[in-house]
Amino acid sequence: MRTEDYKFLKDNIEPLEDSVYGLGYRVSAYLTDGTYLPCVVFRNPSKIVDLAIMRFKDEQTGKGFFSRSSDVGYRDIVTTFVTKGNCLNDYDIEKVEKSRNVFPLSIQNQIRGETTMGWTGFVAKMKDGKYFGFGSQFRWEFFDFPDGYSGEDVVEIINHSYISKFGDVKSHQVPFFDHPDDYAPELIHREKPYFECFTNEI
Repeated sequence: MRTEDYKFLKDNIEPLEDSVYGLGYRVSAYLTDGTYLPCVVFRNPSKIVDLAIMRFKDEQTGKGFFSRSSDVGYRDIVTTFVTKGNCLNDYDIEKVEKSRNVFPLSIQNQIRGETTMGWTGFVAKMKDGKYFGFGSQFRWEFFDFPDGYSGEDVVEIINHSYISKFGDVKSHQVPFFDHPDDYAPELIHREKPYFECFTNEI
């Protein structure tokens, strides 16, 4: 990856704070073969490495969760750290740019709490006055946006709400156990999976 791309990350991308993994710089990226990836998070590896070392030590000394429930706990936790997740090598990245699939932090910070167990539903108001429904089970880094829109177009979040099948903004009961009759899952823009790139350059 080029030096100017690291500078671009630091100068132009608002880092998303994560108490476990540290700061994450959310962008789109082109690989050296031309492949375009709309959702990539850059992180410094120090926090995840420290976490792995701690978890390995806990499992080896019998203090970990897996060691109490399984005789293969240490192998399980190593497997989790070394084979899970979607990772990219920084040397395979040709160029980075802003991602259209990111809520600006000022907007993302308006999203409040779970609507019901394991689900947060909300509506985003756009600059042109249109409303779109969004929802996530647990990921907050990237979202699918309607065609022609990006996170930069959002001006307001309406928490615990949805777009009905008739196109109205409706409030959820919090918590809810059954979907309302006018609920339309196909109108919800969901969270997106993403790749991570760990680098000491940030």
